[in-house]
Amino acid sequence: MRAENVVRVPTTPLDAPAFPTGPYRFVDREYLNITYRTDPEALERVVPQPLRVVEPLVRFEVMRMPDVTGLGDYTESGQLAVVEYEGEPGEYSLSMYVDNFPAIASGRETGAFPKKLGRPRLFVDHDTLAGTLDYGSLPVARATMGYKHAPLAAEQAREELTRPTYMLKKLPNYDGSPRICELVRSRISDLTVKGSWTGPARLQLFAHALAPLADLPVLEVVSAAHILTDLTLGRARVVHDYLA
Repeated sequence: MRAENVVRVPTTPLDAPAFPTGPYRFVDREYLNITYRTDPEALERVVPQPLRVVEPLVRFEVMRMPDVTGLGDYTESGQLAVVEYEGEPGEYSLSMYVDNFPAIASGRETGAFPKKLGRPRLFVDHDTLAGTLDYGSLPVARATMGYKHAPLAAEQAREELTRPTYMLKKLPNYDGSPRICELVRSRISDLTVKGSWTGPARLQLFAHALAPLADLPVLEVVSAAHILTDLTLGRARVVHDYLA
């Protein structure tokens, strides 16, 4: 393969890349979001400076993505901390658990999404919207919400999904020293809200050594949202270089 063609391939293996070049368009991307209050000291321990925790709020999400260009059909779950950067409100992505390898690889390599392999599910159980996350065969999270109990204003749903998201990009040198250590910012702007609802909700977290969502305990459920969208992810940009 010619050198210029090596550069054009998005990733390895060269003859069958793990994922295609983006951007990635999501059709009928469905969210279950539960925002809750947690232990402020526990949250401070996992949010990196220069981000700032103003209020100890965490958003647990489960996302069903049945139609993604280039990546296929998958489900994802994660935890985000409500933060502030240089006076602007946003969220910091603490962890993401995904059941699709191209989505894991592309999220980590082309972005800075903290993705690991997991078993999330989003489904309707009679009159309840349920979101679950297992790590291997063990339960990590169980979220429930009354199914479409009340409408949620589209603008409120849009605001919830288009907040700036901050992530930590870390890549080592071959000797193990840090090669890249950056705080990056991304934001969804190309978004259509196709439906949005709210209702009563509960969230239960289970202790797990390798999926430690329960280290941020649920003290109070603050809000819940069920949102159906079409969207395109925004590109990440560096806002802070820890090695500079």
